[in-house]
Amino acid sequence: MENKILVHKHLIVRAEIKKPPQSESYFEGWLKDFIESINMKILIGPFVKYSDLPGNEGLTGGAIIETSHVVMHCWDRVEPPIMQLDVYSCSEFDPIKVCDKVKKDFETTKIEYKFLDREHNLTELKSDKLLKF
Repeated sequence: MENKILVHKHLIVRAEIKKPPQSESYFEGWLKDFIESINMKILIGPFVKYSDLPGNEGLTGGAIIETSHVVMHCWDRVEPPIMQLDVYSCSEFDPIKVCDKVKKDFETTKIEYKFLDREHNLTELKSDKLLKF
């Protein structure tokens, strides 16, 4: 068995979007596709549910992946709709690739992210690539 060195990377994304997911089944499929697109493997899930709690209306979905988790919530009754995505993994992944997928699939009007190295004092990692709309 190959001995892999684990990393501890945590991506937190906030985006204002034009196209929030409209159904649990669509969102579940999107999460499966998303996880595959960042070369991760699902262990459990994804699980998706609509929240109708006043002020928190929207779809929430998540999955346990082989190297940690992916969770997203989309508030669809605010203007503009907002999504927040949390990707934590002990494997390397590209935060720009994640943000590009969110931008494309949900038509973002604004996107921000923090990429943290959770192994070393929550150091923020900077990318040499700029997010462009």
